[in-house]
Amino acid sequence: MRGVLRQRLWHFLSFGAPGITVYVCFVLAPIVLSFGYSLTNYNPFNPPTRFVGLRNYRMLFQDSEFLLSLRVTTILTVIVVIVPNVLGLAIALLLDRRGWFYNALRTVFFTPVVLSTVVVSIIWIRLMADDGLINQALRGIGVASPPGWLSDPSYALYSLAIVLSWQMLGFCVVVYLAGLQGVPNELQEAAAIDGAGPLERFRHITWPMLAPALTINTVVMLISAFKVFDHVQVITKGGPGTGTTATVAYNVIQTGFVANRQGYASAMAIVMLVIIATASGIALKILQRREVQL
Repeated sequence: MRGVLRQRLWHFLSFGAPGITVYVCFVLAPIVLSFGYSLTNYNPFNPPTRFVGLRNYRMLFQDSEFLLSLRVTTILTVIVVIVPNVLGLAIALLLDRRGWFYNALRTVFFTPVVLSTVVVSIIWIRLMADDGLINQALRGIGVASPPGWLSDPSYALYSLAIVLSWQMLGFCVVVYLAGLQGVPNELQEAAAIDGAGPLERFRHITWPMLAPALTINTVVMLISAFKVFDHVQVITKGGPGTGTTATVAYNVIQTGFVANRQGYASAMAIVMLVIIATASGIALKILQRREVQL
């Protein structure tokens, strides 16, 4: 008995402990420290630090800037969850062919995913500038006054959503392509013999079997969009105007490292963590239940 326990302890120390240690040090510990800071008025340039309890959290939900950033982040997340999923599925269906040409196209669509966010942002700044390629093309087809994609508050948030959707589109394409590889050809052929058309085969065979791919894409897009910071920092810096494109993550960085209100910024980060965890958990539960039912 002692030998078995000693062997299990050795296995745990050899294989489990390193992973658990990394997880505790780089995930759990920062979360606990952030929660601790969120209960204080911590400001490294304005000591002393005092315990304020839940005051930061009460202030958050009376803070118009935070509530605006929450609205901006929600709109951005909804767009980024829907657009790459819909377009990614359509493109994956078109690329589900064999041949070097289709392999090359898959590489082209996936390339933006591995590009640096800063590089992607700078490219789109040039494209969406008032005298950029997009507006020049619009003027060429007769649009006298093209919109200011990044300078007009009415368009800036949606322009940002386009950039983020474009970069994440390749991820959705690859996941859906992987799902399409798991659809048995025998089912498709049997349905075709029974007289089912392409739309019927997609509805009753292909789409149900893509349920795991939909789950992965939805959850990844949701998390990626809700915590977006770098695109905002490079492209719009939260503008134009006041907070037009300022996301919650952008406000966390600005409050913590520009205004140096790190206690308040920690409260923002904890609220953001709770929202992301809750939304992801609900989405995962609903989509996995659909997988089981199918």
